[in-house]
Amino acid sequence: MPFPLFLALKYLKPKRSVASVITLVSVLGVMLGITAVVVVRGVMTGFGDVWEEKILDFKPHVSLVPAYGNIVTNENALAAKMREIPGVVSVTPEIDTRVLLSFRGRVLAPVILGVDGEDFKKAYRVGAPVAGSFDLEPDTIIVGRHVARQLGAWAGDEVTIYSPKTLASKDEVYLPLKWKIGGVFSCGQYDYDSGYVAASLDAVRDLMGMERGVFAIHVKTAEPANAKAFGRICAEIRALCPDLRQITWQEADRELFAALAVEKNMTAVLLLLISLVALFCVMNTLLVLTVQKTPEIGLLKALGFTKRQIMAVFMTHGMIQCTLGIVLGLLASWAILDNLQSIVEGLSHMGVSVFPESVYGLARIPHRIVFSDVAWSVFIVYVFGLLASMIPAALAALKDPVRALNE
Repeated sequence: MPFPLFLALKYLKPKRSVASVITLVSVLGVMLGITAVVVVRGVMTGFGDVWEEKILDFKPHVSLVPAYGNIVTNENALAAKMREIPGVVSVTPEIDTRVLLSFRGRVLAPVILGVDGEDFKKAYRVGAPVAGSFDLEPDTIIVGRHVARQLGAWAGDEVTIYSPKTLASKDEVYLPLKWKIGGVFSCGQYDYDSGYVAASLDAVRDLMGMERGVFAIHVKTAEPANAKAFGRICAEIRALCPDLRQITWQEADRELFAALAVEKNMTAVLLLLISLVALFCVMNTLLVLTVQKTPEIGLLKALGFTKRQIMAVFMTHGMIQCTLGIVLGLLASWAILDNLQSIVEGLSHMGVSVFPESVYGLARIPHRIVFSDVAWSVFIVYVFGLLASMIPAALAALKDPVRALNE
């Protein structure tokens, strides 16, 4: 074993001294810092993955809306041509508008999606029905799980629908419609499960007082996250529909992904601040240690140890502190993330609401550790730890051996 490492380990042994206490605080500081960064980064990455997955499952990858006017009138011909493009999974002409649903005195205002029955199953990947079926029969509506819960209704119940035509007409009286809940869906994201219902395209068109046309054509692709393949499909769609405005899934949810990027980048600032704290702790520990070990430093110099060897002792001591803190921090991170759902549920039972579903839209807390994120965090802590060790180590190496022996 190299002598600097041997001596550094010897100095690290627990003793009833100020240096030992400060060393422990330093290791704990690095550990807490690494734990905080890895856990926060992992949860933010998990949220980003799940939100992107839910968006790509429920929302269209490409939306085509009128550049001029309110409706698309040749939707069937355009849809038939777009279905022939390689990589296109589904093409859904759609009408969407906000309606009022009423059931036994409870009222909600979800968005109703008017689509054909088979198109709904392809375009909105919501899994198997929670209740009922997804057959869009006349006078039948499919509702999200939280819409049903908030209304207090379920599959088979009859709800009252107030449409824009019902509410806005002045010349004629339109009675509200009674539609049966045919099925209940759940996509796992609160915003969608609580904000959307679906019915057949003809039924919604009649609800709106429209004779023909749709508000938009929605396209689902096989690889929306593959920039090259997705770009090719968008270009082919644009060539087919030059008069329609194209909105991609990234553009539709630009603010959400921008917010996620900002929050994720904030962890880099957190890492920097934690590294500065770790630097201060390591430096403080080594400064105290150099004062306590001054006679030993003088003895080592008298025995012929060079300045570089003495610096190596104290720098090794500092790096051992960082290594212990990093290892403990990674173990703590793994333990927290592995039991994150249980921890959150335990806190909720104690009255502490962490990641409420109504705010974050997810029933479970997702997380994913990216190796590069962990490696970068460890690298930064090591760099700052090395810098923190250099100043005390240099002070120790520059001590006069005669004065050091007499102290």
